[in-house]
Amino acid sequence: MKTTFTLTISLLISAIMMFATTIVWGQQSTQDFITIKGVVKDKKSNKTLEYANISIANTNIGTITNSNGEFSIKVKDINKNNTLNVTNIGYINTSVQIDANTTDLTIFLNPHPNLLSEITVLATEAYNIVRRAVEKVEDNYSNNNTYLTGFYRETIKKRRNYINVSEAIVEIHKTPYNIDASRDAIQIYKGRRVISPNPSDTLMVKLLGGPNLAVFLDIVKNPNLILDKNTLAHYSYSLLEPVNIDDRLHYVVKFTPQVVMPYALHIGKLYIDKENYTISRAEFSLDMNDRNKATQAILRKKPSSMRFRPEEISFLVNYKERDGRMQLNYVRSEIRFKCDWRRRLFSTNYTVVSETVITNSRTLAANERIPVRDRFNPKHSLSDKVQNFYDKDFWEDYNIIEPEESLELAVNRLKKENSK
Repeated sequence: MKTTFTLTISLLISAIMMFATTIVWGQQSTQDFITIKGVVKDKKSNKTLEYANISIANTNIGTITNSNGEFSIKVKDINKNNTLNVTNIGYINTSVQIDANTTDLTIFLNPHPNLLSEITVLATEAYNIVRRAVEKVEDNYSNNNTYLTGFYRETIKKRRNYINVSEAIVEIHKTPYNIDASRDAIQIYKGRRVISPNPSDTLMVKLLGGPNLAVFLDIVKNPNLILDKNTLAHYSYSLLEPVNIDDRLHYVVKFTPQVVMPYALHIGKLYIDKENYTISRAEFSLDMNDRNKATQAILRKKPSSMRFRPEEISFLVNYKERDGRMQLNYVRSEIRFKCDWRRRLFSTNYTVVSETVITNSRTLAANERIPVRDRFNPKHSLSDKVQNFYDKDFWEDYNIIEPEESLELAVNRLKKENSK
């Protein structure tokens, strides 16, 4: 049923978690790498650019900027891999030369010119563009068994304060895109977390989320989420102003529900390459017109005396070309909700953000896969097992998604509270 598959990522928020698998990084000391840090900005406005793609030329190594436009990337063999590529939606691609002495970079991107004139020709074709993109999936996306190395972070905010921060290295087995996503799997390699020691900060609800985000939010591989050929007609489509991604022109197709179903549908935008009909990016959120349906889609368990009200459930999925085929590059979910207990006057606001950035990839042999015993089961609570994957030496000076200043302060505060 679509309500179950719409994103079956079980996450126990009562004691959040974070874990992962990255044998590529884990087998080598971070001392073998040079860390390059920087910030990406709009050249005209000087504003920082969030979620810009950062990669090392001629490799599959990459990361993404945080909400402050900051990034951190570790580079091995700096003399061979000395070109940093920076791309972002709506901007011209930029390359920067780096070396062993490179420290903090400020990289400016130039916006692409306005492309509004394209719209009038294409406005009536929105539905056909989406359908064509769905039909071209097998041609455009990876046809190999692939291991994607990823960095996963999950944060929980209670009102304005972080109460739980978890991070992990994960390795994701992606089967070819013509095979059902149920065969994909995630393995935990290393994990760490800091949580508030205050018992009142424990939230006893079970929601969508967790490291399996990279499996279930892959809308191209999980068409039941939005792109099922048989249910495309559940949405109405319209064309917005086209944009450039990686210096390629993309249609921007907005979709909204036009039927009423027993489960919540989605509202969002698809970014589709004009030449080959590749879906490069998807931004979507759960339709909140019926709060009960939205609650059914994300809430798995709560105490009977607790009242739960979702406020916003949004998702972002990016794909990136590797070896001539598109692969998953970044996924993000943000769930904002309110909880209160009966007989209490005020409710409490919570925000849970989960994100995975793919840092590397390699092709597997046809029969190579993650052993069943090592696969992460989304029905289990990762928070109960995080100590099995903790390694303080591995995590020293290790990060992939650069944390915002407020997050760094929160982590330091939580560490101090836990040491008392």
